Amino acid sequence: MTGTVPNLIPAMPEIILALGAMALLMLGVFQKGNTFRQVALGAMTLMIAVAAVLISVVGGETQVTFNNMFVTDSFAIYIKLLILLGSIVAIMLSMKFMQVHQLDRFEYPVLIVIATLGMFMMVSANSLLSLYLGLELQSLSLYVLAAFARDRNRSTESGLKYFVLGAISSGMLLYGISLVYGYAGSVDFAAVSAAVTVDTAGDNLGIVIGLVFILAGLGFKVSAVPFHMWTPDVYEGAPTPVTAFFAAAPKVAALALFARVMLDAFPAMADQWQQVVIFMSVGSMIVGAFVAFMQTNIKRLMAYSSIGHVGYALMAIAAGTQQGVEALLIYVTFYLIMTVGVFGAILSMRRSEGMVEDIDDLSGLSQTNLPMAIAIAIFMFSLAGIPTLAGFFGKYYVFLATIDAGLYALATIGVLASVVSAVYYLRIIKVMFFDEPVAPMEEQHCKMVGGVVGISAVINSPVSALLIAPIALWAGWAASSLGS
Repeated sequence: MTGTVPNLIPAMPEIILALGAMALLMLGVFQKGNTFRQVALGAMTLMIAVAAVLISVVGGETQVTFNNMFVTDSFAIYIKLLILLGSIVAIMLSMKFMQVHQLDRFEYPVLIVIATLGMFMMVSANSLLSLYLGLELQSLSLYVLAAFARDRNRSTESGLKYFVLGAISSGMLLYGISLVYGYAGSVDFAAVSAAVTVDTAGDNLGIVIGLVFILAGLGFKVSAVPFHMWTPDVYEGAPTPVTAFFAAAPKVAALALFARVMLDAFPAMADQWQQVVIFMSVGSMIVGAFVAFMQTNIKRLMAYSSIGHVGYALMAIAAGTQQGVEALLIYVTFYLIMTVGVFGAILSMRRSEGMVEDIDDLSGLSQTNLPMAIAIAIFMFSLAGIPTLAGFFGKYYVFLATIDAGLYALATIGVLASVVSAVYYLRIIKVMFFDEPVAPMEEQHCKMVGGVVGISAVINSPVSALLIAPIALWAGWAASSLGS
């Protein structure tokens, strides 16, 4: 920092996103006619440009700016690239859907860009205040996206539920921040970490309670048990491309924020927060594994699947080590690719009466659309963690980090929950390949969605064995700036 002028290079991607969002908004407002397609293509181009800036201009060196409230490092770069991938794919998946359902309003891609900006600020937060600012910027955009189909009761209901429960979680998070500030005298992560030493971590009840409230607020954002109640209804009620976006980029950003807060601001309180994280991890895996059995709607099933997968990701955070952070990064990378593939497949299936959302509607899909049935089978096997597929490698690294941290009981529960959850994934495969076929799907002519499904299926196939080495190398590089 020179004088009073902050160094803007670390925040250059965020500045470009903010200016780009305003430019796209002006384009949509002032240009005549339906500008959805132009704004959507402009949003994707903007995000590709931001990715180039992240790699070539910002780089992976640790840099801070804005009075130490904003940090960029290798961990932030890695997560931001994943967020951009998730956001770009979400827009690609929405192009055809929004036009067919008469939801092709230019505000949709602009909201995704603004939500992406909020996620960027979350990942680079270096103080509790900048954390809250990024979190709310993301959340406010997501509330609107959840209710984007405002003429449909399910969509407005999901948006209202998300908003009310999100407001409660934000209040809990703010209360926790105020308690931590009262004890540490600062909201800066480094200052909080310095104030809370190993010797004094458990002496002050106020900061322990503050940490619990912060964990509750963050637990809502990652939809971990017992703060998961909004997820199934929002996933089911929101338009399917919005659900795909919720399940991908915001989930990755929230887990990254969770890891940064715990390991950068409260490393001395690992014994305290580790217990809470383990509880949320176990609860999420159990609920995700067992409640999904009762679901007949694909989107609700994917909601409980995402809750279960958050449990596995929290296992890596509970380890509290650099190896755990590396496992988290590998896991969320493959989870992102699996999730966009599944929702791309859901968006590819339609009948004359509407989109296919019930599991029974997939009956005999292998006889009417074999390539799609094979792709969905790959995704289901990968989500279940079948060896040689992408999901297996993600879980392998998580279990390895958990065992190395001495959390043997947690690892055992994780393995058992993974076995149980495989049953409902296999049920979908059984319906597609062994049940009698129902009416064939309508032909979908969207090359973008087909491309997303195809590429994701290839990456999740045994080809992932060739990708795990470079991904693990990059994840290790990213994790080196975080954790102990």
